[in-house]
Amino acid sequence: MSFDILKKLEWRYATKKFDATKKVTPKKITILKEAFNLTATSYGLQPLKLVVISNPKIIKDLVPLSYNQEQVGNASHIFVICIENSIDAKFIKKYFDLVNKTRNTSRDILKSYEDYLIDDFSKKTDEEITIWAAKQAYLTMGNLLTVCAVEEIDACPIEGFQPDQYDSYLNLTAKGLQSVLVMAVGHRSVDDAFSELKKVRRGVDEIVIDLE
Repeated sequence: MSFDILKKLEWRYATKKFDATKKVTPKKITILKEAFNLTATSYGLQPLKLVVISNPKIIKDLVPLSYNQEQVGNASHIFVICIENSIDAKFIKKYFDLVNKTRNTSRDILKSYEDYLIDDFSKKTDEEITIWAAKQAYLTMGNLLTVCAVEEIDACPIEGFQPDQYDSYLNLTAKGLQSVLVMAVGHRSVDDAFSELKKVRRGVDEIVIDLE
């Protein structure tokens, strides 16, 4: 199994050209949605939502908002990872309601931790909360890329887009969200030259420090 996962990660690359005639199956998309939901986040709060776009017109409209990157227009689906604009006491209480419901854990047991988080977040500035939430988005992106590799779904992580334009076009602000990252998914085109290039990595011996 360990060899298999490494081979899958070798196979993965940031796809620059998708085959627009090949769509990712609904089953595979469901797996990615579930993987997004299962990704670890700080405190387990999940200050995120995922917008999954399959409508060809919307995908085409996003190309100029993504600096005309070809892989956006040819993708099967576009995933937009968003953060919640409001992480307040109400949001935190809702999380602990879910803990109580899912695990049947008494609120008396949860109260001290719940109070701690409410107090801690009340002391943070809006900018600090946004930075914290954005870090959770990057965690989910990394996990999704790994799951894509395992499922042999081609993907391209994208920071090069215009978040304000995405937020406006997709009506995200009205939903209390702001876009942070974009991931195009699909199946690589046979003439994507990047698929044949060797990975350029510094190597385990250089980037891993073992302390024994």
